[in-house]
Amino acid sequence: MLEVRDLHVHYGGIKALRGISIDVPKNKIVTLIGANGAGKSTTLRSIIGLVKSASGKVTYDGQDITGMKTKDIVKKGIVLVPEGRRVFSDLTVEENLILGAYARNDRNEIKKDMNWVYELFPILKERYWQQAGTLSGGEQQMLAVSRALMSRPKLLMMDEPSLGLAPLIVKNIFDIIKQIHNEGVTILLIEQNAKAALQIADYGYVLETGNITIKGTGGELMTNDNIKKAYLGEAAV
Repeated sequence: MLEVRDLHVHYGGIKALRGISIDVPKNKIVTLIGANGAGKSTTLRSIIGLVKSASGKVTYDGQDITGMKTKDIVKKGIVLVPEGRRVFSDLTVEENLILGAYARNDRNEIKKDMNWVYELFPILKERYWQQAGTLSGGEQQMLAVSRALMSRPKLLMMDEPSLGLAPLIVKNIFDIIKQIHNEGVTILLIEQNAKAALQIADYGYVLETGNITIKGTGGELMTNDNIKKAYLGEAAV
């Protein structure tokens, strides 16, 4: 579905990505793990056109989307849930959801999708009238995911969905990610909670200072001694 080949991204003299290549097959969950500053967010922002690449190629469903405008990439079915939620604080829950469907004009289907996200996140249905800025951190993350789903994505990219959330809320978020995947949505996930990410991932990549250093299935990475030591808080055997 998505192919990234030899992608380079520079911020001035800083080489944020140094020729990475990743694949996201259809109907799979793929995760990128790594420390802060490794280039994970830059990868997602480059794929969706928010950051311009110095060189390399991004292909989606067989079409080269490198350099395409973000709004056109979104219309093709790629959507990003950004780090830090970034909901529209002064708008209500429902207004945020309606904005998520801005590129659509199928009013009846939009209503169906709104009912669907309310089923996924019942707390949002209870608070549809409430300003997004007054929600808790966990509720804002649920809203950010729901807003993205309102565009009916084929590929959902998520940047640190568990950041700053209580453990119980984190479990809920990951349960929802699995449920969204079961609905047929392909997922590319960035997550510092490497254990939680690898437990649900079909495939994973380890990103270090702009380079892919290790790749494999979620299970393979979970049992890799170097990853255990660096990211899972376990001593290498």
